[in-house]
Amino acid sequence: MKVILLLLSPLFLFAKVHYAKVEPYEHITLKSAVSAQVVQAKIALEGKLVKQSVIIKLDSKLDHSELKSSKSSLQLIKNMLKINQNILLALKESMLRQEGYYKRISNIGSASITQKDKAFTQYISAKTQYFSTQEKIDSLKKQRLDILNRIEKLKDQIGKKTIKVKNKFIYKMMVNRGDFVNMGTPLAQVKDLSQAKLVLFLEKDELQGIKQKTIYINGKSTTHKVSKIWSVADEKFISSYRTEIIIPNPKDNFSRLLKVEFK
Repeated sequence: MKVILLLLSPLFLFAKVHYAKVEPYEHITLKSAVSAQVVQAKIALEGKLVKQSVIIKLDSKLDHSELKSSKSSLQLIKNMLKINQNILLALKESMLRQEGYYKRISNIGSASITQKDKAFTQYISAKTQYFSTQEKIDSLKKQRLDILNRIEKLKDQIGKKTIKVKNKFIYKMMVNRGDFVNMGTPLAQVKDLSQAKLVLFLEKDELQGIKQKTIYINGKSTTHKVSKIWSVADEKFISSYRTEIIIPNPKDNFSRLLKVEFK
């Protein structure tokens, strides 16, 4: 029995050694949020780490034109509101005076019915003008809100037509200048190299207390910890569970195989 255990021990230890490829922290596929024609695509940036740059532009000429027009309309609405609010103040004063006059003449017994009717008509006319102007002001306020909403939508749409990246590796440009793209069309594949990750597939028994164990990489102890463990076994590696370890940016060592051990 002792002989058998001695023979099995090296195999058992070997099974606990894993090799993992250094992968980018995140793989991202940038997709179009709108339908438009590509007017700029910086194909030359493909395969490069970009600190900060616009890599794709979609046609936004009509959006800019409509935005300018909407801003002009907004200014006109503001001017009309100001004018009508001043008119409303004057109409309110006129209405109150007509109301006072109507009430006074209504109590004068010597006033003719014609005078009283005329005073009443003038009061109702002033009141109607006042409420009509108030209604116009409310309508202008509604138009102002609609235009403001339209301006925000246009700004958002223009923003979505300019594809910017920051500290990303441009893995693949998927469109060229002149292409027409629809909403959801892939534009580019980029990778986040700010950190890296090691992906391993571990047996269930290896996961016991794994977060408390020290991780050795290429035989050297590290302070790295397991960042994520899948709770469902992998479809490809049956009975194994995907496990990730986040490590600092390895500079030029992406795709390199590293030996990983848990002790």
